[in-house]
Amino acid sequence: MLSKRIIPCLDVRAGKLTKGIKFKGNIDIGDPVEAARQYYQQGADEIVFYDITASSDRRDIMIDIVHKVAEAIMIPFSVGGGIRTVDDMRHVILAGAEKISVNSEAVKNPHLITEGAKAFGSQCVVLGMDVKKVDVSVKTPSGYEIVIHGGRIYTGIDALWWAKEAENLGAGEICLNSIDADGTQEGYEIDLTSLISTNVRIPVIASGGAGKPEHLLDVLTKGRADAALIASMVHYQTYTIKDIKAYLNSQGVKMRMYW
Repeated sequence: MLSKRIIPCLDVRAGKLTKGIKFKGNIDIGDPVEAARQYYQQGADEIVFYDITASSDRRDIMIDIVHKVAEAIMIPFSVGGGIRTVDDMRHVILAGAEKISVNSEAVKNPHLITEGAKAFGSQCVVLGMDVKKVDVSVKTPSGYEIVIHGGRIYTGIDALWWAKEAENLGAGEICLNSIDADGTQEGYEIDLTSLISTNVRIPVIASGGAGKPEHLLDVLTKGRADAALIASMVHYQTYTIKDIKAYLNSQGVKMRMYW
């Protein structure tokens, strides 16, 4: 059995670590470089960095901050936001990232996934999926819709269909974010996570809603996620990554223990 991964998420706006609820009301809460260093020292398995307004602002990612974060840690590092071309991917990798997360631009240009996988390998290409629960319809038979540009634009694309399509196009991993659960600290969207995890063969990272270690236990077992993204529960120092891993390990979840 592969170990499950705990992955702190750094949402960055104008160079600052920021946090919102359901993609709204973001407030600045600190320095992303220092946060990355702290989480690495606590035993994080990976770090995810999102420049959350790069796509909606139609600008390039803040590559200088990406480089500074990469210098501060020695664990896998995934970066997303404003990545529109293979050259953009290359710049991010050269700045120190191991993985590139594509989201809005991949919806508009699905071949970006294939081009990235051919250039750098599928293991480097992560599909970010921002998902909203909607009424079941002909367009969205799963009851979940893909939303892009930081929750601003509804696409009419069914989330389950898009996950399968992205896998076929060459994505090596999916980071699945529930807009409804994001920042609420009330638990992950288990039904959504299970739906995607059981219908693709690539790893799925659950994102949105973590508030206590029991939420991670639920999504890693009932939701069958391969990894769990966390933000508020560590950003506000309610828990450390060591606390979370110790709890999950005590519940029989295989973890990488670095101490």
